[in-house]
Amino acid sequence: MSLFQKSVEKKYLNDLDTAVIDKKYADFLKHFGNPEIQENIRNSKEEQYQGEFLIDLFVNILGYTKNPTPNFNLTTELKNISNSKKADGAILKGDDATAVIELKGTGTTDLDKIETQAFGYKNHHPKCKYVITSNFEKLRFYIQNAVDHVDFDLFNLTREQFSLLWLCLAKDNLLNDLPLKIKESSVLQEENITKKLYADYSKFREAIYTNLVKNNPETDKLLLFKKTQKLLDRFLFIFFAEDRLLLPPNSISEIVKQWADLKEKYDEYFPLYSRFKKYFGYMNTGYNGKKYDIYAYNGGLFKPDEVLDNITIDDDILYEHTLRLSNYDFETDVDVNILGHIFEHSLGEIENVQAEIKGEKIDSQKTKRKKDGIFYTPKYITKYIVENTVGKLCNEKRTELGIVDEEYAKGRKNRKKEIVRTLDKKLDDYRNWLLTLTILDPACGSGAFLNQALEFLINEHRKIDELRGQLLGGAIIFSDITTDILEKNIYGVDLNEESVEIAKLSLWLRTAQKGRKLNTLSNNIKCGNSLIDDPEIAGEKAFNWQNEFPDIFKNGGFDVVIGNPPYVFAREKISENEKEHYSKNYNSADYQVNTYLLFIEKTVEIIKPKAIFGLIVPNAWLMVYSGQGLRKYLLEHCKLNQIINLEGYSFEGVNVETIIILSQKERIENNDFQVLLNKGKEFVYSHSRNQQDFTKNTGSEFKVFLDDESISLTRKLISGSVDLDSIVQIKAGLQAYEKGKGNPKQSAEDVKNRPYDYNCKFDESTYKYLDGKDVGRYFIEWSGLYLKYGEHLAAPRTFNLFSDKKIIVREITGNYPQCIISTFSEDLYLYNRSNIAIIEREGKNINLKYIVAVLNSTLMSYYFMKNTAKSVRKMFPKVILKDLRLFPFKEIDENLQIPFITNVEKIQYLHKEFFDIRKSFIDLLKSKIDLEKFTNKLLIWYEQDFKTFLGELTKAKIKLNLSEEAEWMQYFNEQKEKAQTIKSEIEKTDKEIDRMVFELYGLTEEEIKIVENS
Repeated sequence: MSLFQKSVEKKYLNDLDTAVIDKKYADFLKHFGNPEIQENIRNSKEEQYQGEFLIDLFVNILGYTKNPTPNFNLTTELKNISNSKKADGAILKGDDATAVIELKGTGTTDLDKIETQAFGYKNHHPKCKYVITSNFEKLRFYIQNAVDHVDFDLFNLTREQFSLLWLCLAKDNLLNDLPLKIKESSVLQEENITKKLYADYSKFREAIYTNLVKNNPETDKLLLFKKTQKLLDRFLFIFFAEDRLLLPPNSISEIVKQWADLKEKYDEYFPLYSRFKKYFGYMNTGYNGKKYDIYAYNGGLFKPDEVLDNITIDDDILYEHTLRLSNYDFETDVDVNILGHIFEHSLGEIENVQAEIKGEKIDSQKTKRKKDGIFYTPKYITKYIVENTVGKLCNEKRTELGIVDEEYAKGRKNRKKEIVRTLDKKLDDYRNWLLTLTILDPACGSGAFLNQALEFLINEHRKIDELRGQLLGGAIIFSDITTDILEKNIYGVDLNEESVEIAKLSLWLRTAQKGRKLNTLSNNIKCGNSLIDDPEIAGEKAFNWQNEFPDIFKNGGFDVVIGNPPYVFAREKISENEKEHYSKNYNSADYQVNTYLLFIEKTVEIIKPKAIFGLIVPNAWLMVYSGQGLRKYLLEHCKLNQIINLEGYSFEGVNVETIIILSQKERIENNDFQVLLNKGKEFVYSHSRNQQDFTKNTGSEFKVFLDDESISLTRKLISGSVDLDSIVQIKAGLQAYEKGKGNPKQSAEDVKNRPYDYNCKFDESTYKYLDGKDVGRYFIEWSGLYLKYGEHLAAPRTFNLFSDKKIIVREITGNYPQCIISTFSEDLYLYNRSNIAIIEREGKNINLKYIVAVLNSTLMSYYFMKNTAKSVRKMFPKVILKDLRLFPFKEIDENLQIPFITNVEKIQYLHKEFFDIRKSFIDLLKSKIDLEKFTNKLLIWYEQDFKTFLGELTKAKIKLNLSEEAEWMQYFNEQKEKAQTIKSEIEKTDKEIDRMVFELYGLTEEEIKIVENS
């Protein structure tokens, strides 16, 4: 795995002082290149050599000063800040660790095994940026996270590799954060290359397609577009292959040059495309020439194609674009990860063009691919999922076979032949088992997960070779195993034909080797509808898993399923026929259909008993009503291993927050699983839950973010309480516009033009109209909108919701501890579904002011955060009707409600005063000063000092003279003091209401602290 972008790395390496590198490399070889010393190191235990190792490498070579020498910047056994565990070493900047070092003996051959331990130390040192792990023979270096790293074989380090070691770890470089700067430059360079290459790639595709349509009018446009993509795939493979020396260098540019020379110098013309077709033929069948040979890579990409073999393309199109793309260095500048992003972007564009060809309307704001809920998954997520699915099975198998690294590190010397044979056979058994693993992505897209699984398996086979090398001695011979992995381990399905072809191409690019045929992959990567096997519903895309993969299902199904299935809601894009099919065939389609729910169920259906899966799905699934069928199904058939909350944006352009679910098809009673949270690109343990607890919830809700403390507190809140909906009525606001609704029925134009909206009181049926943002905690700040009420509205609701006493609850919630935003009102306001109404229930002596006090409290925010589906979102968290109706409330006597009522009346009055002071100040400012737009700081003038206030006026090019300044200063300070006094009184009253609510629910001081610090 590459830590730096190659061209950026090369630039920094070229800046190194060669004389210094030569000297230090010579010193390095005297120790780490000495065979006798190497043997002694191999025979040393971890404790015997770890202190000396730090001196031999970090002090003597890399220039650090080790404790206890004065001004030291290298120390041993650095204790964690928050517990008693210690890293073996650390590099210090002042008193803070900037790098932690974890060491093992040479018997630990697999440095992956100590990665989690090392990062555990890093996470206990807030300013730590680097992690170094080593077994004295190998050294691994990480920056910030475990997504990528660089490995150094210290016993076989070349001068070039030593230069990179020096660049990363030399004292002056690391303490000045040069490695981090190189990584940041690499990320920027990759982004720039990705954008530029994609722009050129996209222009090439557009130019070829347009030209093909012009030159081949008799051919179907959609077919021509598909062939355009195939032609681009061919060119891309050749660009990649020629820069990685699988083909003669500069093949494409040489073809173009020869073609131009023949035309200009010898007046010999033939179409440029005919020359490229000949080269494609060489790629398919092979070629032996005088100057160079071309191997028959084939794989299906270059086999004869009736359409591509008979089309015509203008010379200038091919000339311009092939030369432009051939200028990229596909060896150093463009790696397979960059291509992965390009492929995924490309799929979105492909689907838009296809829709256009079919005459479908294109949403300019979203590509069809994004509307279909499909996104490129970041590497740190694919890596984690693969390591905790495929990797988990591998760890279990190694344990079952008794493969222990330290036993192989002992070698064969002075050991019985039978022991050596047994150890060697274990490696054969493990390799044979590895080649039986079947790994599937059922919605594979451009192949991000499949490529990650491929990379993992290649590394696993390399580890076998390394263990065998240690056991038997001699040079390590790495097995050429990629062909077997592609044919036996990797499987994918996608609805989109182009996705399938691009997934194949991405796998070819990652595994292509000089002189070796490409795998066909057609038997492994297939196009079809993973969810529907009925041709009457899905047509030619109907996909019967047992028929498509008969050998796998003879063995009971797949071993591993991984992926990021599409999130498509039934109400948006699923036909009635599809809905009916899903309802008949899936447990998870018993309410609202969403494709990701179906994918999870299909996954469980097509895997073996005890097989494992790791999928990314929306986090709302944990508790939403539509997910209860699937949750019950999983609890009956599977054991959960981990649920990881991916807070905020996980994928570029996605507005759905997600979780990772890692689970196995195995029913275990009282199964505990881990809940993890993401911290940047790392996942950290939060707490454990027992999945049996979820069976007790009404809808089998997975309340995974409740730990033991919050479970206990939630039970306490519910005990002796009633559902809020039993003592009041809770209703949705009106819906003004919807096509086909209202009397007369509204048109699409009505929905677009909003004819019943006004900015003044138009007539007697026009009323003030609130949007969600107009509602605050204990106040309303009406933005000036009006709406004409009547049956012409899509869903007008009953008028008493707006005219009577009510609580208005804003649907979009606030930040903790003030999540619930609601206010009591007796004024007539219309409001839409971005607000929820609470009105009195007949026969209940419950004052709405008591309800709003409890609802706005910190305690109810705590309950909301821990117990509702849409509270866990960082993007637009919501309180919804169903959840609000279940809030636990105390049904208390009228006299006990009085203190709450009094405080609500007080706080609402204070808010009105606060609003009046703020508004009068702004109104005066507007009347005295000509300002088009007020800055945020001017709008919250009461939070500024007078100097800042003047500064904001100056920014707006408003200049006051000294007399005006003095007058404004006095007025500003007087009004600010009044505003701050009222604000303080509001906060004091808020705290008093919180105290009363805590007392009402009987919380102890310790429990109150838990709520307040949550």
